[in-house]
Amino acid sequence: MTSFLRSDRSRPVAIWLFAVAALVLAMVVVGGATRLTDSGLSITEWKPVAGALPPMSAEDWAQEFARYKEIPQYQQVNKGMTLEAFKAIYWWEWSHRLLGRLVGAAFAIPFVYFLVRRELPRRLIVRCAGLFLLGGLQGAIGWWMVASGLSDRVTVAPERLAVHLGLAFALLGALVWTALDAWAGAPRQTVPNPWNRGAWALIGLIFFQILLGALVAGNDAGFVYNDWPLMNGAVFPKDYAGQGLWGTLAHSQAAVQFNHRIVAYLLTAVGVVMSWVAWRSPLPDGAKALALATGLAIVLQALLGVLTLVFAVPIGLGMAHQIMAAIVLSLAVAFAWRVRRP
Repeated sequence: MTSFLRSDRSRPVAIWLFAVAALVLAMVVVGGATRLTDSGLSITEWKPVAGALPPMSAEDWAQEFARYKEIPQYQQVNKGMTLEAFKAIYWWEWSHRLLGRLVGAAFAIPFVYFLVRRELPRRLIVRCAGLFLLGGLQGAIGWWMVASGLSDRVTVAPERLAVHLGLAFALLGALVWTALDAWAGAPRQTVPNPWNRGAWALIGLIFFQILLGALVAGNDAGFVYNDWPLMNGAVFPKDYAGQGLWGTLAHSQAAVQFNHRIVAYLLTAVGVVMSWVAWRSPLPDGAKALALATGLAIVLQALLGVLTLVFAVPIGLGMAHQIMAAIVLSLAVAFAWRVRRP
């Protein structure tokens, strides 16, 4: 029977992986809103199973609120917060964690189903198992990030936020690539293509910029230097230097925002040039269209970044900026995947 034969490709598997990628994107967006509303420390315990249920009674809410009152964020920032105000931030963090659980279930259950029915292409089995483990690691890193803000800080450590966000985007890119492989099957032949390295270099630059953006978010650096193209009237911020090299690169508000700006200019220039060169090259039409879409998305993201900064990161623009980052990375991944095929 055909159900017991593993073909080289599977459209249902591809649709499943694209759907999981969409859920990862939703989780990134909700995570961004959680960060912008300072909600990430509202749940002070990690209960992967029992934590799926929110507080169900007044007593439960009182206990959750009491635990929150013990951490520095409440004592130094939110002293006197009402229970209703606490519930508002609690629901953001709970929703973020719930989405994480949904992503895990949405991956694991169909994975087992396709595996049992032998409908998962053999060459993708190990890769999909790796994606599942990567998703589990993301949950552990999420708690590692939250834990950094429960004792000596009023927010999570910016570098841990960068690891958490970076892994989410890496998972998103890997899901998109694997979904495309499942949809189209293995390439019939691999031909030398000078665009391979260039496409991967673009992905690397986009990913680096995403990490820099996470440092900006982790340091609340979008709320300072809200003029553009200068920074408080200067090309180079006077307080760029922090305490040591790491203190500058990871914890100085001026430094992380300046670095994010400079790499944005570089990425925009590289994206536009690569799109233009690709459009005039003998690449297949599909690859040309993806190159052009990637370049346009990068330009739009740069403009959105300026607006987000100038308006001091309102939640709507901040979330849109994060969504656009995911779109830019996904398009770049699709472009890199396409240029590998003759």
